[in-house]
Amino acid sequence: MTVDRIVFGRPLRSVAFDVAVSGLVALFAVLGIFAQAGGAAATAVGIAMALVLLFRRIHPSAVAAGVAVLALVQVVAGWGPLAYDVGVLIALYSVVKYADRLRDGILAGIVAAIGVLLAAVQMPGPAPWWAGAIYYGLVTGAVWLVGLNVRTRRLYVVSLEERAATLEREREAESRAAVAEERTRIARELHDVVAHSMAVMIVQADGVRFTIDRDPATAREAARVVADTGRQALEEMRRLVGVLREPSRPEPAAAPDGTLDAVPAHRRPALVELPDLLDRFRAAGLRITDTATGTPVALPPGLELTVYRVVQESLTNALKHAGVGAAVELRLDWSADAVVVRAVDDGRGRPVVRPAPSGGHGLVGMRERVGVYDGSLAAGPTLGGGWRVEARLPLPSAPGTEEGKAAA
Repeated sequence: MTVDRIVFGRPLRSVAFDVAVSGLVALFAVLGIFAQAGGAAATAVGIAMALVLLFRRIHPSAVAAGVAVLALVQVVAGWGPLAYDVGVLIALYSVVKYADRLRDGILAGIVAAIGVLLAAVQMPGPAPWWAGAIYYGLVTGAVWLVGLNVRTRRLYVVSLEERAATLEREREAESRAAVAEERTRIARELHDVVAHSMAVMIVQADGVRFTIDRDPATAREAARVVADTGRQALEEMRRLVGVLREPSRPEPAAAPDGTLDAVPAHRRPALVELPDLLDRFRAAGLRITDTATGTPVALPPGLELTVYRVVQESLTNALKHAGVGAAVELRLDWSADAVVVRAVDDGRGRPVVRPAPSGGHGLVGMRERVGVYDGSLAAGPTLGGGWRVEARLPLPSAPGTEEGKAAA
């Protein structure tokens, strides 16, 4: 990696180039000390012009004014055009390219046009003055137009860089907003889960109070339900606090704009509703093949909701990106320690006309939900041109196991 050295607050390369340009103008002035009109006095004017040009990038308008004054001295002295007058063209180019306002460049062009006429009148030789005026005018005009073209391109590049930086900041802000919105939604749903568990505990505790004397067996069963529900509620609450407290690192994932939620926000869907969800996506145009392996087990409400949302978002992404008519293979693999949701589409559908129902913010939402339950999510393209989503969610220990007792 190369690092540009800074000299006087400017890159070393720019400083070296400006010194070389000024040195060339000074060289022209020194070489003509014995042959040019004005002799040593003209050489002094040329050297002064070269020194002024050292600041042409940082103070272009002031440099153009200084060079114009020195050129006026040359005209008043009657020395005529000299070799170091190339500095006038350099100052004109600099003010057009670097000045904050183009108005300064236009004013410098007008002054240069007047100087062209004065130089043409003083040009020695038998040629008529207007021929010299045309020649000097063409050269000066070409320099002015080149400076204008470079200025336009430079400002265009700067505007593109600013626009790219603005878009990057907007994408980061949208990603953070998407994550925050999804985390708020997850927290709200988990709150409903915990509230439901607390309601069950209150009812069962009331039952214990009224039956403990008349039916001790029923009271003991109710007390067991209270304990099990309390353990589960405590675990859900721990996850809820983790969602609200832990920072999140947003990932560059596009949120499905304009999508509709097929399930009302106030209602918590369950896995028994998966067939209805698949039917809705089939009606929207997906060709879904769903299979399940292993023995399904009862899940805590929050984990059950996460499985449902992962399936919903996977199918939403397939419909949106693969299109109508795409084939999707959906698998739920149940094992003793985890449930794995796998959705693979072939990517060979037609563009969708109406956005599909969505339960959140695509991969951002799925990753947040799966992370709450210490799961893992893998998503990416397949060799056949489709897309694959696989989420693995660990199953909680059953009540009564060593881990469940420790949670109490």
